[in-house]
Amino acid sequence: MSILVLGGAGYIGSHTALELIRTGESVIIADNLATGHIEAVPKDAKFYLGDLHDKAFLDNIFENEQIDAVIHFAAYSLVGESVVDPLKYYDNNLCGSKILLDSMVEHHIDKIVFSSTAATYGEPENIPILETDRTQPTNPYGETKLAMEKMFYWTSKAHGLRYVSLRYFNACGADKSGKIGEAHNPESHLIPLILQVPNGKRESISIYGTDYDTPDGTCIRDYIHVTDLAQAHILAVKYLKNGNESNIFNLGNGVGYSVKEVIDKARKVTGHPIPAIETPKRAGDPARLVASSEKARKILGWNPVHDSLEEIISDAWNWHKNHPDVFLRGVIMIYRAINGLIRHAIEADLITNDDIFVVRNQLMDILKLTGMIKNHSREILKNFLNL
Repeated sequence: MSILVLGGAGYIGSHTALELIRTGESVIIADNLATGHIEAVPKDAKFYLGDLHDKAFLDNIFENEQIDAVIHFAAYSLVGESVVDPLKYYDNNLCGSKILLDSMVEHHIDKIVFSSTAATYGEPENIPILETDRTQPTNPYGETKLAMEKMFYWTSKAHGLRYVSLRYFNACGADKSGKIGEAHNPESHLIPLILQVPNGKRESISIYGTDYDTPDGTCIRDYIHVTDLAQAHILAVKYLKNGNESNIFNLGNGVGYSVKEVIDKARKVTGHPIPAIETPKRAGDPARLVASSEKARKILGWNPVHDSLEEIISDAWNWHKNHPDVFLRGVIMIYRAINGLIRHAIEADLITNDDIFVVRNQLMDILKLTGMIKNHSREILKNFLNL
């Protein structure tokens, strides 16, 4: 039996897939590569290219593979973008998950681990945040994740589905091997943004607000190493395999670090001065967000072992300094593979010159959707047109 990892070419999904393989699990990854990277897919995982909105695509996987459980990472996750384009988030996160559940119910797949978010809570009532605290999201991203949780709940009541929802905070760091890490476009997470300075990608880092009710006046957040996060997803799968009931767990280290503390630690790790510019507060940024993970520790047996901020930043820096142009290399790799397929098709008289132009135009549209063409159009076109 295999574990299906949806969104397994993304940051947390690829790390979870790799950890699953290390434990001896058979892993199947499905991803549309809209935000994921084919380079991040572990070589021992079977890969399907497709989208959650395509039920036939999902049906094909469930009919041709022996799937024991699903881990669901396939969702958009940019808070700011969700406010500007909420329908994009409802369509992808909610509608896509509905189609997934249709297919799972039809094929009697009854276990799913869901990658949720602390954004389901909105402004916290208590610190640390408990699973029983009020859920009142302040943005469409958090709203869609909460709606997905509720959809799993009612599906479980009607069809016997069992689920675990993992609400986590700031995922960060990278695999110790340095082979995979965090690569978003655009980047919105604090640690990789800070590391862009010593990596020569930006001149300084902005600090949004220095007059919060915290010891140094900057926001405090709970940071969790991506490998610890991956282990929590694996433990959640085991929890469901053992016949346990549906549940919701917070994941975090329970210790918060301020923006200034993170910057100072990055300076120590990289040996770079990392200039910081103080700017006004952003609307909606709470002073503190720290999780209580006691429930996950007690029930799942989860014990984060990479909880040192210095270790988290060191692992992240090891990845970023060795992969400064990850987006360009990933795109060119995909295009070279596609060009190879086109050459074989031409030699076998399977396609005409007119077909090639159609394929080119469609692929350029895909690039535009992923946002990767913006800064590297000449290099991409050069590689793509080199038939």
